Amino acid sequence: MSTLFAFEDALEEIKHNANVRVEQQTLTLTNAVGRILAIDVVAGISVPTHDNSAMDGYALACADWYAGKHFNVSQRIAAGRHPEPLIPGTCARIFTGANIPAGADTVVMQENAQPVGDKVVFDEQPSLADNVRPQGQDMQLGQTVIKAGVKITPIHIGLLSSLGISEVNVYKQLNVGILTTGDELIPTGTSLKAGQIYNSNGPMLSALVTQAGHNVSLCIHAADTLEDTKAALKTLMQSCDVILSSGGVSVGEEDHVKGALEKLGKVHLWKIAIKPGKPLVHATLQGIPFLGLPGNPSSTLVTYHWFARLLLSICSGQIAELPQSYLVDAGFNRNKTIQRDEFLRVSVGKDGLAYAHPQQSSGALLAASESQGYLHVKANTQVEYGHSYPFYPFSAF
Repeated sequence: MSTLFAFEDALEEIKHNANVRVEQQTLTLTNAVGRILAIDVVAGISVPTHDNSAMDGYALACADWYAGKHFNVSQRIAAGRHPEPLIPGTCARIFTGANIPAGADTVVMQENAQPVGDKVVFDEQPSLADNVRPQGQDMQLGQTVIKAGVKITPIHIGLLSSLGISEVNVYKQLNVGILTTGDELIPTGTSLKAGQIYNSNGPMLSALVTQAGHNVSLCIHAADTLEDTKAALKTLMQSCDVILSSGGVSVGEEDHVKGALEKLGKVHLWKIAIKPGKPLVHATLQGIPFLGLPGNPSSTLVTYHWFARLLLSICSGQIAELPQSYLVDAGFNRNKTIQRDEFLRVSVGKDGLAYAHPQQSSGALLAASESQGYLHVKANTQVEYGHSYPFYPFSAF
């Protein structure tokens, strides 16, 4: 377990050990935003259900047109009304969204029509199917329109409503337990004593988990002893689908998380070749996935974004997708190389170049709040001005 896992290998190991940890439930659409779809949605109708007009104008058979012809207007069709078949050789006054009558195949917009008494003339030759939205243009009957594992957005709510669907099968929210460790940590709202610092990782992890749509069911802080760490883990195991921790995963005499895991379950990986965030442990405790993040705040953030987010997604039933990056040219040089993948906190300037925040310490959280995302520098790679590197905006996570 002393060998460092490569970044990509660690991602694959976590994916390999993860599975859906929650049951399904049925929710109304009004309560489904942000939830994970459990079953594919298949269109039970076509949308639109019939050919309809994209414009206010006149519906006609395109073949009936010739220059100078005066068309009788045989009917008026408003949206929501069922039209009669078109009398051959005539046209129908039609409005946006109204169904095209049988016998018509084209709509001439009203701006191109010239009334002549009780008739109408179309000066420009129309093209077949002009301004007609065909049946099923948006969705076809029997088409899979949303796949299981997708997080439902307001756009999906509109789509489902257009299909006449009022309820969907989703996964229940994942119950996530959070463990923080460290005798030096105290909660906010109390006065600091010598040697103490405020517990920032617990609140940050709770916020990240909640933002991702999961439920934080229990937060526990454990003293720096093996017994207290084991007791905290046993408590979390009773009510949580997944457990995250911060701190206590290194090799110091006061780091007891890994030792507790080895007594209570199976450790899958320990230490990853990334910076910040090397001391990370992944385990299973009686079937419950566990991910122990490092204690330095920036390391906690990076490892949450890359590893905890992935684990929680799979366990909640969501399709496991890595965040999307795009290439950005570096606006700086760095000759030094390291043997780990590095995630530099950077911002993209008005010139389109990425600039590293001057503070890259694993303990400095302000750097992340003043940056726009991560520049991924592969292991053993220099940073060269003007060269392209993958950039991951924080919004991608």
